[in-house]
Amino acid sequence: MESVLTYSDVLLHIDGKWRGSASGKTIPVLDPATEETIGTVAHADTSDLDEALAAADRGFRQWRAVSSFDRAKIMHKAAALMRERAETIAVLMVREQGKTLAEAKAETLSSADIIEWFAEEGRRAYGRVIPARAPNVYQLAIKEPVGPVAAFSPWNFPINQVVRKLSAALAAGCSIIVKAPEETPASPAELIRAYVDAGVPAGVINLVYGVPSEISQYLIPHPVIRKISFTGSTVVGKQLSALAGLHMKRVTMELGGHAPVVVFDDADVDAAAKIMAAAKYRNAGQVCISPTRFLVQKGVYNQFIDQFVANTRKIKVGNGLDKDSRMGPLANPRRVTAIEEMVLDAKAKGANVATGGHRIGNKGYFFEPTVVTDVPKDARAMNEEPFGPLALISPFSDFDEVAAEANRLPFGLASYAFTRSAKTATAIGAAIEAGMVSINSFGLALPEVPFGGIKDSGYGSEGGTEAMEGYFNTKFITQTGV
Repeated sequence: MESVLTYSDVLLHIDGKWRGSASGKTIPVLDPATEETIGTVAHADTSDLDEALAAADRGFRQWRAVSSFDRAKIMHKAAALMRERAETIAVLMVREQGKTLAEAKAETLSSADIIEWFAEEGRRAYGRVIPARAPNVYQLAIKEPVGPVAAFSPWNFPINQVVRKLSAALAAGCSIIVKAPEETPASPAELIRAYVDAGVPAGVINLVYGVPSEISQYLIPHPVIRKISFTGSTVVGKQLSALAGLHMKRVTMELGGHAPVVVFDDADVDAAAKIMAAAKYRNAGQVCISPTRFLVQKGVYNQFIDQFVANTRKIKVGNGLDKDSRMGPLANPRRVTAIEEMVLDAKAKGANVATGGHRIGNKGYFFEPTVVTDVPKDARAMNEEPFGPLALISPFSDFDEVAAEANRLPFGLASYAFTRSAKTATAIGAAIEAGMVSINSFGLALPEVPFGGIKDSGYGSEGGTEAMEGYFNTKFITQTGV
């Protein structure tokens, strides 16, 4: 179909206008399934950022004066447009990111749900009246938008990661500058287009691309920006948090993870293997909440391996536009190299490769869904987030041992457990140090539930009521009658 062949060059969006950069510089965009250049994205320089900052400042003053009721109406229109355009947007996402068409379409459609949820949550950002100690005194706590936001999003979920930041900011009454990923620029640009076409005023939403470090170092200290939201690696997140802290900027950080999966002897092993295999290889394992360290009690260890490997081998790898594909390529050559090195390191330290372990073909960044068993704790993959189609399976004996291993790393984003015992489920839910724990299911990332980590996995939430908190200031007003 024609839409498969067409990938338009991606522009900046600044102060209500779609345009190239002032310098005319562009960055090539590659298709990870073919390694071919399919288009370009505009490369913003300092003058573009200055224009975006001035626009965001003006846009904030206008948008904060719009009632939450009217802001919600515009946001609902944007959601409707995302649903109408889902087929076209999904193809763009597949071509630039590599995931399957079904996954890309699901991500696009889910963005509409996220927009609508935040639209309604913005209408319910209540303050409160605090009972006074003296007569004729009113004490009010009210919510005010924090101000212009700088948002930085990654390439693994080009729309999903942007839409949470964008929608929370707009629902609260903030303006925003989005620094979207240069590797996957077209699909987030279409999200911005839906908002613009829905009637968001000029200057409220600005979209830039360029050198990530240069843009973050320019935007974060700037006095116009009052809030930072970042999704990405722990290393970069710490640097940006430190920079924001120097300027007293509010920050939401959704950083790396290394999610443990605890499978107890009394678990439904077949269900656990099926649910977790689907979760593991979704988006080729390039998911911050992807299950990675499978900790399986010895009584069902071999059974779980057999079932998980069987489910893994059923996954057909291919171009995301092929209707039979269940896993696309990795998004870039860096991930292929990283996974290859982790597999070789694990083997050298005594682990066994149960299935997979190799790159597929010589064209495109395809890698086999891989399962490595009996992985020692000193293996690199047991300590660094794989961020790819690599599952690590190790045995454990008792509760205290597995709780200690689940919490051994400095990460604390997602975690999973499987057991038929309510007592064990309660105990492991309390014992695991993570922002999210899903027991007997893959139940994370719905719009209405909290989404965020602790420890080196960040702080703040990008889901649920908690996500709105980072975009509001609480102002206390006390008034005494005269």
